Amino acid sequence: MSENAFDILKERGFIAQCTNEEAVRKIMGERKITFYIGFDATADSLTAGHFLTIMAMMHMQKAGHRPIAMMGGGTTMIGDPSGRNDMRQMLTIENINHNVDCFKKQLSRFIDFEDGKALMANNADWLLDMNYVNFMREIGVHFNVNKMLAAEAYKKRMERGGLTFFEFSYMLMQSYDFYKLFIDHDCEMELGGDDQWSNIIGGVNLIKSKTGKDAYGLTFKLLTTSDGVKMGKTMKGALWLDPEKTSPYEFFQYWRNIEDVKVEECLGLLTFLPMDEVRRLGSLKDQEINIAKETLAYEITKIVHGEEAAEKAREAARSVFAGGGKSENMPTTSYPASELKEGKDLITLLVDTKIAKNRSDGRRLIEQNGVSVNGSKVNDVKAVFTSDDFDSDGELIIQKGKKVFHKIIAE
Repeated sequence: MSENAFDILKERGFIAQCTNEEAVRKIMGERKITFYIGFDATADSLTAGHFLTIMAMMHMQKAGHRPIAMMGGGTTMIGDPSGRNDMRQMLTIENINHNVDCFKKQLSRFIDFEDGKALMANNADWLLDMNYVNFMREIGVHFNVNKMLAAEAYKKRMERGGLTFFEFSYMLMQSYDFYKLFIDHDCEMELGGDDQWSNIIGGVNLIKSKTGKDAYGLTFKLLTTSDGVKMGKTMKGALWLDPEKTSPYEFFQYWRNIEDVKVEECLGLLTFLPMDEVRRLGSLKDQEINIAKETLAYEITKIVHGEEAAEKAREAARSVFAGGGKSENMPTTSYPASELKEGKDLITLLVDTKIAKNRSDGRRLIEQNGVSVNGSKVNDVKAVFTSDDFDSDGELIIQKGKKVFHKIIAE
């Protein structure tokens, strides 16, 4: 065995809670274990939130342990109520299967599944055809409703208007997943975000009740801003790992622009830089913190999108800031030449490019002097731009504040 994976995860800032820290550290240091992380297929791409757990999975695999990437083809039919104020949108089986296929392709870029070094599983294989009465006799009998309602995942929902029985069954299903992998693959540990603690404990207790043997759970800190809001949200929505949904440039820019106080934490969690370097970069102050931010953005983009994409994103960011918003790698929106000849009002351009959330947001940005076009401030909410307003390169560069740039071209 190489360096103890528990020590690596702890030093880098991953660990939030652990069922038995002493025992977990001991077994991670003494032998190879099989562990799993679940991914409910609620979209057709993984997000920045998933990326933290993927990084942990990579650290574990590098230390000699075997990951199981669990696709939630079955549990996604219900939807995890953890961290939710309302019920998740119900997806069709076709949607879910498509999303599972997308997840599998993305995960294969980060995890080595060759020669049994990691496994891919899908809980649809055992959950979808299960007999309800048999399931409740075999699994439901081991769960105490009072204890379940006290779990954080359900407690919040009960306080905010109630919880459907449909969702209430989620913990049983996730716990059964852990039990199933424990029996079939000798999977001893479940890992996940800290919002999964109650579900993970459910699985640990179920395994103990049914087999008399010990299993373990470990959760990771959630990526949040200093205000406690989940990181990874952009004006366009989630920060996706799919380059078609969030371009490498936009991905790079998100991390380049995070709060100063979060830089060291993110360097530890989301890069493979040595911790001495993480601490050095995290200690930079004032203007020098931008060096650390650029390093963070580059390293994360390199892992997710590859070195070439990271280099292009860094070059684009540098040239945009240094050259008044000029870069071939800048996010771009194209319109038919005929439409641009007739003209587009600025608010429409702001909404179409997602610089503004909606028309009222676009109006507010303009009125507050927050928008420039080709380097000049625009404060007329009725401003219209045609192809005659494009620069010598045939471009219209819209800028919000100091950091957001978008290029308009004719097709």
